[in-house]
Amino acid sequence: MMGCITNFFTYETTKSVVVKSWTIGVINRVVQLLIITYFIGWVFLHEKAYQVRDTAIESSVMTKVKGFGVYNGRVMDVADYVTPTQGASVFCIITKLITTENQVQGFCPESEIKYKCKSDSDCRAFKEKPGGNGVMTGRCVGFNSTLSTCEIRGWCPAEIDYIKMEPMMEVENFTIFIKNSIRFPLFNFTKGNFLPTITSSYITKCNFDPVNNTYCPIFKVGDTIRFAHQDFSTLAHKGGVIGIKIGWVCDLDKSEDSCNPSYSFTRLDAVSEKNNVSPGYNFRYAKYYKMDNGTEYRTLLKAYAIRFDVLVNGNAGKFNMIPTLINMVAAFTSVGVGTVLCDIILLNFLKGAEQYKAKKFEEVSDAQIASTASHSNGLNRSSCSQQSVKQDEMRSTDSGAFSIGQEH
Repeated sequence: MMGCITNFFTYETTKSVVVKSWTIGVINRVVQLLIITYFIGWVFLHEKAYQVRDTAIESSVMTKVKGFGVYNGRVMDVADYVTPTQGASVFCIITKLITTENQVQGFCPESEIKYKCKSDSDCRAFKEKPGGNGVMTGRCVGFNSTLSTCEIRGWCPAEIDYIKMEPMMEVENFTIFIKNSIRFPLFNFTKGNFLPTITSSYITKCNFDPVNNTYCPIFKVGDTIRFAHQDFSTLAHKGGVIGIKIGWVCDLDKSEDSCNPSYSFTRLDAVSEKNNVSPGYNFRYAKYYKMDNGTEYRTLLKAYAIRFDVLVNGNAGKFNMIPTLINMVAAFTSVGVGTVLCDIILLNFLKGAEQYKAKKFEEVSDAQIASTASHSNGLNRSSCSQQSVKQDEMRSTDSGAFSIGQEH
């Protein structure tokens, strides 16, 4: 127990041992050089650790779509194929429609084949579950001359959504206009994607190109889909979600002109692309009307669409003394890692490791300290005695000389 207590109340102090070894010396300097290179090259120059960064970007996005297409013999304009109509950062361009007209509330046979039946008993199993297009009544009724299906209560006639329709291929040449403004609140810095070099005449004729028109805010639908590595025909038939990403990475130590947006494109529903159960993107909406007698009816539309999500992200950095000092201290501290590594190699792997250990680690007890102290005191007393004898001899010599002088 006393041994444990004694070992606990101990103190360690560093001891410098100079090792003249080419091997350990080269390792030490190489490790230090790598650490210094990492901090200068990566931390300070690449990551700009001397800056304070603002990642809380504030953004506003406005969009407009332009183009005309022909679908089912009708000319379609923006009001027909874009939803919602507010020009928000998320919008859909409809490429294909399945229309069910003149639906009224009533009773009618279900249109889905999985609800086919031969008698009412076949439909009772579905009664407690919602049908595909309405509430099940439990009766089996004729759908046509050769097929009977379970009856529903709802909007009739029931939608037939498995018929094949060709998409509106003109969508590929439609254009998307994006107006984006951002603000970094920490630095009160604002900017938009309309750069000073963009003029009205340039806007009328430019389309975004990652090489020649890097900052043009007008994008062709077909180009954005190709930039996302997708096939337009497939998306037009099944629908999908395309992300238009606007990145703002700004170094505010430089001029404002160097803070510019970068555009990238990706498919956001890549999982549904590989899923055979519910591939693509579609939704339903209806247009409601009233007959002269007050009966309500509607036109139901199932829309296959390409949805565009405009996503804005970014950060800005500016020089600040606090992160600079913190990272400089971290750099100087990390240089000591080389010493730790060299000690491990020196004390465990090099020839003569035991001798290095004996030189580096030394235990001193209280008895040794007392012995050393008494020995030092003895030496001090001896030197004092010798000094006293010498002083007496000097005094006697001086007095003798004086007396000789007097006698003379």
